[in-house]
Amino acid sequence: MTTPLKFIEWPSPTVDGGTRNEAALAFDAGRAMRLLVIPPLFEEANKLRHQLVEVLRRLDGSGIDSFMPDLPGCNESRAHLAEQTLDAWRAATAEAAEHFRASAVLTVRGGALLRPAGLPGWDYAPQDGPKVLRSMVRARVIASKEAGHPETREEIEATGRSEGIALAGWQIGPEMFAALETAELPTREDGVALLDQETIGGRPLWLRAEPDFDAAQADALAAVIAIAMRDSA
Repeated sequence: MTTPLKFIEWPSPTVDGGTRNEAALAFDAGRAMRLLVIPPLFEEANKLRHQLVEVLRRLDGSGIDSFMPDLPGCNESRAHLAEQTLDAWRAATAEAAEHFRASAVLTVRGGALLRPAGLPGWDYAPQDGPKVLRSMVRARVIASKEAGHPETREEIEATGRSEGIALAGWQIGPEMFAALETAELPTREDGVALLDQETIGGRPLWLRAEPDFDAAQADALAAVIAIAMRDSA
């Protein structure tokens, strides 16, 4: 019997020290195996959202509850993205892990920068902060040239640090921008495995021009997680 996919709310910390309800996608039947999924950041989150929902659906069929929270400022959030910081997002994912009683975590791409400490799991094709920024800055350089008012990478980065900037449709504040420029991936703790694209197979979906879905890749990713979680239960 499958569990219905639900939109639920969870209490996320805010940048001013309060809390605000944010949304999460969840398959929750109250089972012991509970996976927190931290999606990619910014544009890659859009490209992989459908794919990750299908992974969660497959995990539900394997007896695993799963939760994919919205980061403050993203998707259905009422928070302002330009006010968010990398540390605030880290606090949010830590709270999500506790609230959903996660027993494991899957981070995807830049989501690895937000992995809560103390949980076993997987970093899938992780990206550090400079790499997260690089593709979006490159896209703005190309777009500004095509629009007839070219900007250099140096100009874009200086603006990002001083006042914030819109990259690929995402309004990134100066504190977030500066933090991403130097953000390194967290140390991979005992029980956290690196999961590369070769293991999953196929061409990475984040390289495609539009959001897409690949059933074979979803099957492979869900299988790796389900087998490991059952073996450790």
